[in-house]
Amino acid sequence: MKLRIDDISAEERDLSFTEPEQDVNRVLARGSLREYHVKAPIDVSVSHYRAGSEVFVSGKFAAATQAICSRCAEEFDQPSGRSFRYVLVPRAMGDGGDNALKAEDLEFSFYNGEEIDLTPLVREQVLLALTERPLCREDCRGLCPRCGANLNERTCDCIAQPLDSRFTILRNLKLERR
Repeated sequence: MKLRIDDISAEERDLSFTEPEQDVNRVLARGSLREYHVKAPIDVSVSHYRAGSEVFVSGKFAAATQAICSRCAEEFDQPSGRSFRYVLVPRAMGDGGDNALKAEDLEFSFYNGEEIDLTPLVREQVLLALTERPLCREDCRGLCPRCGANLNERTCDCIAQPLDSRFTILRNLKLERR
């Protein structure tokens, strides 16, 4: 979705649209969050207005995502969504030369030309909403390290191996905190 700068007024306007999921899925497939897949177009609603050359955008999205549990390796549905806001300024204004990252910089971005493309901003928010290690449920018991059984579905008959005797001395080791 693109917004023409000339069409953005000082009066706040609401806009709802969907973003295709393919672009986000391409990024997920190449990145470190390969456990995720967006199943359907992403629903986005934003409010926007302009003050001088600055454009203010706030909104939220909802996405139907599917993930693979990092403990039991089962696929599960995990809806995701979050609110976001941005202040956009023309790229020609630059960043003032101070390269120290501040908290408000996470809501700050640039635009070029006569349009603002919201697609990269929405994609960024979808990726930020995903947890690094997805869990199908908080108390997921995972897989048996010996036979691979899903311990959420059944218990296995594997005997827990005792700790290697070479490491038993470490059990009694006390460390001082500083």
